[in-house]
Amino acid sequence: MLPLQLIDTFLLDYNIGQALLLVFILSTVGALPLKSRRVLGVNTVVFGLIFLLTPVTLAKPHYLFFGVTLLIVGPVLYVSGNR
Repeated sequence: MLPLQLIDTFLLDYNIGQALLLVFILSTVGALPLKSRRVLGVNTVVFGLIFLLTPVTLAKPHYLFFGVTLLIVGPVLYVSGNR
């Protein structure tokens, strides 16, 4: 568990959209060794919803459009995955 002061000092320099983008990239890189498009699809859809539901007052509006894009790409990745 990270101390709250460390998280607070990180978020003071960046907005929540940038922090969510970093977590999305790290989780995608973490899921790559599984070699499963379905896992990547689920990950993409979940982060698309998170970006879409993040208030605009905390993040810039272009993260909202990024969330919509992820919600379009995620199901395509999921369906193209092998069973």
